Amino acid sequence: MASLPITQWPTAQAEIVPFPRPRLVAVETVEPAVEPARLSALEWSVVALAERDTVASLREPGRIAAALESLFGLHRPNKLANPRLEVLRRLAVFAWRQGWKVPKSELQAFLAEGFTLDHYELVQASIAASRTPARKRGANR
Repeated sequence: MASLPITQWPTAQAEIVPFPRPRLVAVETVEPAVEPARLSALEWSVVALAERDTVASLREPGRIAAALESLFGLHRPNKLANPRLEVLRRLAVFAWRQGWKVPKSELQAFLAEGFTLDHYELVQASIAASRTPARKRGANR
């Protein structure tokens, strides 16, 4: 086994340089709290009422269709007076009838009214859960 020769210790004291004390710096690492997407009771009732509407109820009737409707007393679902709720109703109708195949223009209008993609996913998940048969829902408890 090889070894290195031991040299004599230096006789002069080596100058000891003290290290500066470490400084503690406060760092804000808390992420901002993200509120989960929620709908009000009124908005949920709009989603529930949209189940009965058809995609045809979203189109504006032409002059002939309007005349035939008034002549034969046919009823078309009224638009909601609140534009935010009407956009929600339109999106919910597409979600009930076509699932995730919502037209891009409807989704853009939905987002323009102040809803988020989390709201969209919440509506879609709620509708999908309501389509599940009751016995399957009961088995997951």
